[in-house]
Amino acid sequence: MRRLALLGASGHGKVVADAALLAGWDEVVFFDDAWPDRAHNGPWPVMGTTQDLLGQLQRFDGVLIAIGNCSTRWAKHRELEAAGARMATVVHPAAVVSKFARLGSGTVVMAAAVVNASAEVDAACIINTGATVDHDCVLGPAVHVCPGAHVSGDVKIGACTWVGVGAAIKQGLTLGERVMVGAGAVVIRPVADDATVVGNPARVMG
Repeated sequence: MRRLALLGASGHGKVVADAALLAGWDEVVFFDDAWPDRAHNGPWPVMGTTQDLLGQLQRFDGVLIAIGNCSTRWAKHRELEAAGARMATVVHPAAVVSKFARLGSGTVVMAAAVVNASAEVDAACIINTGATVDHDCVLGPAVHVCPGAHVSGDVKIGACTWVGVGAAIKQGLTLGERVMVGAGAVVIRPVADDATVVGNPARVMG
């Protein structure tokens, strides 16, 4: 029996758990730092906190961080990986991932998402429902491409960047680290570290 531990008992966690079961994991349990106040996440039990998980890593065939916030997800991923956790990668069976693409550990690819040839997706990323990452893209660690967002070919995205729901990134651009791309934004120019961009065409806020 293959057992998967998810850290982060949230709505996003429910979707990750469902995808994991469909992808062939036999059992999924949650851990969350809100335990014991949070004892269940839908039909799945919450078994303890991060520290509880660290004390029983050997019980699980894989561990994955199911937290939407990019910086928090990356910090937790590194903490558990350093402790020897076997970080899992989950691909929903209704996703399409090229055999010529690379997915890092701790990454999830949701239903109807597409990752095309020669794309490189680093650790702890989320390619969410219906999102696309086209050829030759390079995504740094803990990037979140939100539902229905589209990243065109040969785009480079830095660590912990958030590409909002329905956003579109023009081919060949570079987005820095910790960038926030607003929902529905159309990005046609490079974006520097720590910027927030919104609108069509996307402009830097502030």
